[in-house]
Amino acid sequence: MELVFVILIFGLLGAVLISMNALLGPRKTNPAKEQPFECGSPYLQPEIKPFPIKFALVAFIFLLFDVEVMFFFPWALIFREMKGPALVLMASYGAVLVAGFAYAWKKGAFVWD
Repeated sequence: MELVFVILIFGLLGAVLISMNALLGPRKTNPAKEQPFECGSPYLQPEIKPFPIKFALVAFIFLLFDVEVMFFFPWALIFREMKGPALVLMASYGAVLVAGFAYAWKKGAFVWD
């Protein structure tokens, strides 16, 4: 019953916010605002070079191994109470982390020129 109540409240909130945007939002578009925008400069200027994929891979690895590993700490605190289910859940979570590590390794993220 509580789940239905929560879904109803947040569905209603979403509908209200979307309708408020339609009612109160700007009606006219500005041609300058419709142009593509990239990092504070016009799109595809010759002086601006795209970032190498290494930067994206470094961010991916940071998220994978620094931020997501912190989910192991709460698991370690409740492991003795949960026993079997906690071990299965964390094994699957660890498998996802290992798959991400293998993907990064395959892409050559650990080879820095």
